[in-house]
Amino acid sequence: MQWGSGLSRHADLNVALDECTASISAQVDDTDAVSFVAVFTSHHFGSEVDALPAAVTERFPNAIVIGCSGSGVIGSGREEEEAPALSVTAGVMPGVALNAFHVTRDRMPSPDAPPDAWHALLGVPPDVRPDFIVLAEPYTTDGDALLAGLDYAYPGAIKVGGLASGGGRFSPHSLVLNGAMLREGAVGVALSGNIVIDSVVAQGCRPIGDPMHITDAEQNMIEALDGMPPMECLQSIYAAASPRDQDLMRHNLFMGIAMDPLELTDAAGGYLIRNLLGVNQETGALAVGALVREGQLVQFHVRDAQTSGEDLQQSLATYLDAAGERIAAGALMFSCTGRGRYLYGKPDHDTDIFRDVVGGMPLGGFFCNGEIGPVAGTTYLHGYTSSFALFRPRTAPD
Repeated sequence: MQWGSGLSRHADLNVALDECTASISAQVDDTDAVSFVAVFTSHHFGSEVDALPAAVTERFPNAIVIGCSGSGVIGSGREEEEAPALSVTAGVMPGVALNAFHVTRDRMPSPDAPPDAWHALLGVPPDVRPDFIVLAEPYTTDGDALLAGLDYAYPGAIKVGGLASGGGRFSPHSLVLNGAMLREGAVGVALSGNIVIDSVVAQGCRPIGDPMHITDAEQNMIEALDGMPPMECLQSIYAAASPRDQDLMRHNLFMGIAMDPLELTDAAGGYLIRNLLGVNQETGALAVGALVREGQLVQFHVRDAQTSGEDLQQSLATYLDAAGERIAAGALMFSCTGRGRYLYGKPDHDTDIFRDVVGGMPLGGFFCNGEIGPVAGTTYLHGYTSSFALFRPRTAPD
């Protein structure tokens, strides 16, 4: 298995693609053997992007190609958020079967449909043990329903990806599927055979205060924590916090919902991080960005640049310890538009941490409107997150 990645900042898209292709050619033995390409383009190129899918398939004629637009792109282990840029990442994967798909809202199976409906739609049987890369247009896709359906149809399979960015409601984002440029739905690829996709999801938060149980809840409203109004609990945590944490609580406070209470650590890895949406001033109840239920374990979390960097470093180090000698050959990174320069004040922060912790393997990706990745075995749509897919052979090379 070989991977290569290229990033070009050239303002001419054809020249940029030539530069990325040359970079990949220097990293793989034979570009004709490339079977998978992920291409991400910034929004600066305008109508030029319409010709991009055909140009990519011409240069990599035997590859499945997926991609999308981004407010910024990642390639060759670097990040570009402000200037025209193109990222191309390619994999040579012997013994790997790839099935590309395009799902639109009107073709998605209903919530009551059996798993077979998803298998037929994607053309991928579950017994081949596929993992997935998924890219979606945010305004024309119900991301939560899509991910729930994929989890239902392919339990245990890894799904990683992101929502296209850089456009708007009246300026649709671009999706690439082989030689076609699409403007709606979701595209993706199922990979099976001699491949494993390892996922790392760094949500960029750390817990504050103690874990508490929800003792009264309705829909997304937490009415009581350990028998007390949530605002009382929050005020108690605030009073005991350091000045720095008090400042973070005023501006960057989130709720972590434990997905597997038996495997929680001091890190945020076992929690699904969701926004706090508001407070009922009369009852002290809190609205959160997820449905909650009585009995769930939750904990408040805070976030800033330092916390996000430390969380990413710890998440990657934990992955590396677990991986042992099972070395990945390449990776894709799906990072929130709220990270990068916006959060850290400098470029290449997360890619530098990735290289320092995991190594200098080819790394591509883009800055997303939402990041896709698993927490405790269930796939979610995240915010403020860096989600990684690391590709390695299922069996060690001879």
